[in-house]
Amino acid sequence: MNDFQGKTALITGGNSGIGYATAVELKNRGAKVIITGRRKEAIDNTAKELNVFGKVADQGNIEAIEHLAAEVEKEFGKIDILFINAGVTAKATIDKATPALWQQVVDVNLTGAYFTLSRFIPLLKDGGSVVFLSSVIATRTIAGSSLYALSKAAVNSVVKTAALELAPRRIRVNAVSPGPTETGVFSKMGLDDATMQNVKNTLQSKIPLGALGDAADVAKMVSYLCTDNARFITGSEIILDGGMTLC
Repeated sequence: MNDFQGKTALITGGNSGIGYATAVELKNRGAKVIITGRRKEAIDNTAKELNVFGKVADQGNIEAIEHLAAEVEKEFGKIDILFINAGVTAKATIDKATPALWQQVVDVNLTGAYFTLSRFIPLLKDGGSVVFLSSVIATRTIAGSSLYALSKAAVNSVVKTAALELAPRRIRVNAVSPGPTETGVFSKMGLDDATMQNVKNTLQSKIPLGALGDAADVAKMVSYLCTDNARFITGSEIILDGGMTLC
């Protein structure tokens, strides 16, 4: 299926997890794909592996975002798809939160996401598609998640305003909100195998469909929102959580 043949897609944070899975999906469906990330070695290796274009850029740095936009415009011209995926997580109860942790999360997840959209609007083709990666945490209250939750709740608000502002150009703006998803993040938690499996089992027990999501599931939804089949969907938040928010 080559429904993205001739189209150019930019994915922030495209060297791992959901960004990586989406790069694979869009590439396999014919798109010219550009991925970004903070670590040059990781971006170079992934770009070579997937045969896509890689750009080093830190979404938490507005100057880097502006430099990225200038580079993309010079090398590729206009783009059809923008997937604002890069983000950081943080776990701290409100009484233990620090200004530094606040700044780290807000810089990447909110300020960076906002200005990535802002600086790439002139590069988006009319009729293009923007997708933000949000999270069910934006609306499902979990202790210790206030910083991450507020950043994603704010992103959902930006999505709605952007959808209105860009509607005259037929550019659609949506958010995808995954629940617990297998992205490799569990292996970065520093847990032994037994503890990690217990964490996964606990999460699965809270999901009516009885399984964690997969990064490929999210990638397919992002891709769908960028097709003509979704031409009447804008300003929406699509939840992929196996029914977790129903409980």
